[in-house]
Amino acid sequence: MISSLRGPVLEIRVDSLVIAVGGVGMMVMCAPDTIAEARIGNELTLFTSLVVREDSLTLFGFTNSENREMFEVVQGVSGFGPKLAFTILSALPADELRTAIGNEDVARLKQTPGVGAKGAQRLVLELKDRIGTPSSGAKHGGNKSIQWQIQVERGLLGLGWSSRDAQRAISAVIEEGVDDAAAISELLRRALQILAGA
Repeated sequence: MISSLRGPVLEIRVDSLVIAVGGVGMMVMCAPDTIAEARIGNELTLFTSLVVREDSLTLFGFTNSENREMFEVVQGVSGFGPKLAFTILSALPADELRTAIGNEDVARLKQTPGVGAKGAQRLVLELKDRIGTPSSGAKHGGNKSIQWQIQVERGLLGLGWSSRDAQRAISAVIEEGVDDAAAISELLRRALQILAGA
């Protein structure tokens, strides 16, 4: 998994940048504002998420890890693929998206290209309990919450569980009450126990 890269900008394209990394030009899909600020020859650091498909490998780049993590979370929502998730994060940074979901601001979510009323409602329904709400006292814990969920989900997927099963287990762990000090291994173990019917 390529989680970040840094290097000078080689090419600026309509929807992507080519970054020189170790003698290789890496094409990275980027948000319009990131592309607008890029300059040929200037060094750039991007937090990345690699999406693997049968016929393609696509690297999506973000200016901070929070946007990357939210991008990966949104992909877990039924009906939301990487391209739509990327479009959403290009229009709404992670903190604004988290606020909109936490406040059930369907009107704000619908303003995002590609997201209709049903899609906005699905985002709220499936993610509100996972990412924390602005008024629930989650405060800065929202980012940490997302981080452990992503890691646990990756662990479950790596063990052969489906994305839907992983989300179900994570939701159950959240309902039990998550200890912020808990190790990822403990959270993963509990998720596995839930899936195994323990």
